[in-house]
Amino acid sequence: MAPSASLVNKLKVQLKLSISRLRMVQQKDSAKVKQQRREMAQLIEVGKVQSARIRVENIIRSDITTELHEILELYCELLLARSQLLESQVSSSAPSSTASSTLLDPALEEAVRSIIYAAPRTEVKELHTVRALLVDKFGKDVAVASMEGEGVAERVVKKLRVDTPREDLVDAYLTEIASFYGVPYGVAKTSGDVAEDDDDEPSGGIAEEVDGELEDPLVADANKREDSKKEEEREALAKANTPKKLGPQSPLRVVPPSPSTDNVAPRLKLPGSAAAKVAQSETKKPAKKEDGLGKIPDVDELARRFAELKR
Repeated sequence: MAPSASLVNKLKVQLKLSISRLRMVQQKDSAKVKQQRREMAQLIEVGKVQSARIRVENIIRSDITTELHEILELYCELLLARSQLLESQVSSSAPSSTASSTLLDPALEEAVRSIIYAAPRTEVKELHTVRALLVDKFGKDVAVASMEGEGVAERVVKKLRVDTPREDLVDAYLTEIASFYGVPYGVAKTSGDVAEDDDDEPSGGIAEEVDGELEDPLVADANKREDSKKEEEREALAKANTPKKLGPQSPLRVVPPSPSTDNVAPRLKLPGSAAAKVAQSETKKPAKKEDGLGKIPDVDELARRFAELKR
């Protein structure tokens, strides 16, 4: 087997190992970032916002590194898929000592140069081996030009820059973490983490603006409760039934006496004026008609008549 063919075979093996290693590193970093995000949420919850702003930079850097690993994994897959191009250049390429950048196929150039540029800045050992094999394949001139950034993907160069995260990026991360874990951030101010409050601002809480004026939240809450009570009273009146008897009624209520063992059939005793009216109504009743025999005589009258007949 030719030395160049053997080098390509070694390169293919190392590319496969690099892809596996990069995926494992990404999973490990993702699990670590989840734990860090949970810790950031706890710091925000207890009010240590400044400490969270400093520590969140580690999360930002870890996310950037993970994105870089994803890009390098794609480049390794690209070289592995286009390994036939690497083999086709074996016979036409010059010895490695005199190889130049002109032998680099345009379809492989970005992937090769980006791996050569980024591999030394990563901790993936398999990727270091891939870089060494690529340098042996395409020569030192390609390696030197690649290390200077020639033909390297701009996104790879950007991910490898060591810059302090912008303030808006830090705020965006903290806001996203607080929202995910349900922790308030950016609403309530905490002592020691923010500037002192204005003396003119009420200390009872955040005031509400009503008709162009500021209303105390306690007063607003009381007004809401009063409005709710009035609404309930209106609903109760709407549901009430209309009384059957309308108009003026006598205030006098006469309750008949209840029966007892001593008085089984009690009678209602009326006051003087009422009793007189009842008696007057009884006197006006028509007399009973006499039967055909006439009026029954009195006992004394009968005795007098018997005495006269004896004479």
